[in-house]
Amino acid sequence: MKAVFERLYDHYHRDVFQFILYMVKNRDLAEDLVQDVYIKVMKSYDSFNGKSSEKTWLFSIARHVTIDHFRKQKRTRERIMEFFDWGEQGERLKDNEPLPEEITIQKEEMKKVYRGLDYCTVNQKSVIILRFIQSMSIEETAAILGWSESKVKTTQHRGMKALKEQLEKLEEEGIEHEA
Repeated sequence: MKAVFERLYDHYHRDVFQFILYMVKNRDLAEDLVQDVYIKVMKSYDSFNGKSSEKTWLFSIARHVTIDHFRKQKRTRERIMEFFDWGEQGERLKDNEPLPEEITIQKEEMKKVYRGLDYCTVNQKSVIILRFIQSMSIEETAAILGWSESKVKTTQHRGMKALKEQLEKLEEEGIEHEA
């Protein structure tokens, strides 16, 4: 098992880390979630049946770990908001500023795209990252997400449309130069 783990880690660690980092936009959190992915890999490798490639299986686990994180974060946020009676203060306490980007992206165009991904749904974001940043095929993306190829194509189309609209909006507002 150690040899299998090391092989998977050596081949895919960077790509899995980058995928999760693009999703959560926080380096420390991404590192923690990658550890969770490999813990799940170690616990469930015996049940891997080879219906997909190891890469596809690994990215599927990474996506599920990331979505589980988002769900947990949302439930925690909702419980905190329910616990306190924020009244009018709740609106003033909201931080509308984006989190500081923890990735130095070389090209200005990638900065725009990266910022624009925040306006896509989680599914659209997943497809765009897998297809265009991780350079995966429609077939691989469908296998990772557990979707049909048709759903991947539709989600990709809608995600690209939403991303394009957001990039145009950012450009119109002159925000594209902010980091």
